[in-house]
Amino acid sequence: MAFSAGENKQRAAAAALEYIHADAVLGVGTGSTVNALIELLAPWKSSLRGAVSSSEASSTRLRALGIPLLDLNEVADLDIYIDGADEANPRRELIKGGGAALTREKIVAAAARRFVCIVDDSKLVEVLGRFPLPVEVIPMARALVARELGRLGGRALWRHGTVTDNGNHILDVHDLAITEPRALEMAINQIAGVVTVGLFAVRPADVLIVGTDDGVRTI
Repeated sequence: MAFSAGENKQRAAAAALEYIHADAVLGVGTGSTVNALIELLAPWKSSLRGAVSSSEASSTRLRALGIPLLDLNEVADLDIYIDGADEANPRRELIKGGGAALTREKIVAAAARRFVCIVDDSKLVEVLGRFPLPVEVIPMARALVARELGRLGGRALWRHGTVTDNGNHILDVHDLAITEPRALEMAINQIAGVVTVGLFAVRPADVLIVGTDDGVRTI
């Protein structure tokens, strides 16, 4: 029996609950798979110390559950960060940023002791790049960054109508086969005007949970 992508997202989200413990500070990401996780957090609201959220959208959902929201600057020890991805490879390297929250997601991932990524199996690929790579840019540098990304072999398109929670723009980079994610992440981050790139390879996920028709696969 084949399950829908939504059902497999729910499987991955449910499996991630094993990594949460009482009195933890939980980092919470953004996106449809994370929304499935947030729906499962209601029983935890009295046992968690609180949550650090990577987006205003997730913050709104967490507040509705009564889970205390914490400022990352005031958190000395972030136990775990759980987030989804737009693509993931078997080395747990990721493309993120389809929801335009990549910069805050990268900050929370860097602060967390353990980063658990939850996806359905449609997101698992051998080579990253089928999903356009998001790059958050300072608005005045958009054209400059697009030209530099072209020199790296990509075709950068401005995501019209999207402004990040940080007030910046998103370029989506098409036509990349990312065989060396770590090197490309570092190269793009060196372009003047780039805030961050949606490659999570320098700091990949520690655990990748993949929801499939046959159950959950953990990498």
